[in-house]
Amino acid sequence: MAFRDQVVTRPRPSISPIVTLTLNPCIDESASVDQVVPDRKLRCGAPTYEPGGGGINVARAIRRLGGDALAVFPSGGAAGQLLRALLSAEGVPQRPIPIAGWTRESFNVYETSTGRQFRFVLPGPELTAAEQEACFAELSALRPFPAYVVASGSLPPGVPPDVLARVARLARERRSRLCLDTSGDAARSALEEGVFLFKPSLREFQHLTGLADAEESHLVAECRRWIEAGRCEVVVLSLGAAGVLFVADGCAERLPSPTVPVRSTVGAGDSMLAGIVHSLQRGRPLDEAVRFGIAAGAATVMNPGTELCHREDAERLFARMAAAA
Repeated sequence: MAFRDQVVTRPRPSISPIVTLTLNPCIDESASVDQVVPDRKLRCGAPTYEPGGGGINVARAIRRLGGDALAVFPSGGAAGQLLRALLSAEGVPQRPIPIAGWTRESFNVYETSTGRQFRFVLPGPELTAAEQEACFAELSALRPFPAYVVASGSLPPGVPPDVLARVARLARERRSRLCLDTSGDAARSALEEGVFLFKPSLREFQHLTGLADAEESHLVAECRRWIEAGRCEVVVLSLGAAGVLFVADGCAERLPSPTVPVRSTVGAGDSMLAGIVHSLQRGRPLDEAVRFGIAAGAATVMNPGTELCHREDAERLFARMAAAA
């Protein structure tokens, strides 16, 4: 028998039912200093490095909660290599798309004397038209196509806002549920196509709608108009410490967040979205999934810096919320 006849083709691993798309990922570098003052050299403590960007954090949080999500993202330069290595160390499945530019870095400084946190966010590399197309092609080629697609985070320079409208159309054609967490024109274009779930902050929602006040009745009415117009099926409006306004067909409820010690709010929204999608994929009803997402977000703010939620904290807080309901 010839050698070529003995070659065994190994099947590719199956695609996770949840895929995240992050067009502007980053490396989060964090350090601490006693006090932030101008015009002086500030001697920082030892830095830590973590993967960052909306969809990247959602995939990481799903992994921490006991699930799996495939992270699709552009990656370039030494920072891109570090991003891939950090995700591999956390066991997050990934499909990086090579680009010429360097993956961006963000710098977080914790001021130990006051407990304040300073976040310096860089814009990221420009993506060429070919690189943008490669990202979309990678998502489109997934087989089987995931049940849930999470498009989260900002867009890098050079990427038109209607790129997420293409993702929304693809998800609809493939009978997938698109969960959206972005802002501005990128959110508006995707919502015009229709998505399954939209998770804005109050500030982002007011910017999109033009609402000048935050009266709950006005917020609910606007969410219902969006749902009736087919822009989305579910709105999970983050109200910060006040919890979440959850609106779906025939349902509108404000769900409070459990009281926890707040050490950092970085990544709380990503963890909340991760908890919702992870729960839905596991078969939980929508209202329970949103509550578990709130618990995952609260579990994140208990941790310092850019550290995300821990599964045991999220489950404990979810149980506390269920008992109080």
